[in-house]
Amino acid sequence: MTASPDALSRVRALTVAVSEESGTGADLAQSAELVVSELMGNVVEACPDTGIVLLLVEVSVTPSGVDVAVHDTVPGRPTRASHSLDSDEATSGRGLLLLDLLCEEWTIAPSPLGKQIRCHLAAA
Repeated sequence: MTASPDALSRVRALTVAVSEESGTGADLAQSAELVVSELMGNVVEACPDTGIVLLLVEVSVTPSGVDVAVHDTVPGRPTRASHSLDSDEATSGRGLLLLDLLCEEWTIAPSPLGKQIRCHLAAA
């Protein structure tokens, strides 16, 4: 798919539906939705003026939780914010802090598209 606000909305809805239908529970499904939303939102925001960036989103339910992987063609790695998650002055930069809070583990690695961010959200 290409990164766009419409695609973001559809993938968020699918993430929740697949997670809940697989029995993860509403809380884990909503956390997975937030992770997908954050990662895709970063790609949409970083799109060139053409708005065309190839994007692949994988969401899978495992016995230990939910795995999310977002592959994109946006160059570079996300950067960690220098401010706290609840800062009133910050308008961006909270993404990696959210991953730290919601994910048991997450990694950034090369992918055939460019890079992938892979996250594991643990079941309670």
